[in-house]
Amino acid sequence: MAKGLILGLILLASMLAGCMANRDWRLGFNYTDWLQKHRNWYDQHHPNKTQQVSNKIIVGGSQHWRFNFTYTDWAFKHGPFYLNDVLVFKYDPPVGKDSHPHSVYQLPDLRSFIKCDLSNAKKLANATQGVGNGFEVVLDKWQPYYFACGESNGFHCDVGRMKFFVMPMLRAWPSRRT
Repeated sequence: MAKGLILGLILLASMLAGCMANRDWRLGFNYTDWLQKHRNWYDQHHPNKTQQVSNKIIVGGSQHWRFNFTYTDWAFKHGPFYLNDVLVFKYDPPVGKDSHPHSVYQLPDLRSFIKCDLSNAKKLANATQGVGNGFEVVLDKWQPYYFACGESNGFHCDVGRMKFFVMPMLRAWPSRRT
């Protein structure tokens, strides 16, 4: 119990530190609904602004989505991630009886993430959806996203370290030039 609590506090502190270290962080108006409601108004009143493109990020880089790779370290080193960025999960298809398939689940909360508890998780991609161009997840809400491989009843998540979380940040709106 104490070990899980300490790990949870460390993860929370890491997430907050990453948020505060982000140069694009703006205190006050970091709400997805507010952004969506006011984005059209902003676009109409600032027609000469530079378009900001979302990033397409391959999870794990050249390692892709595989067993025994530390994705929490990868996410920390490759962040921050921004609202509307696209995560691409690429993994090999199962081949024969001895292969170990992978999948992508979104866990509902930090507790489930820490314990690799998939009981309330949402399956986003099965064992074949990561083949080829991969499976894409758009970070379209300002909230923490907890991802894990759900194969072998959480064994890949727990022992194979196939889990990570991201908290997408808002991009800074371009300043108005006169």
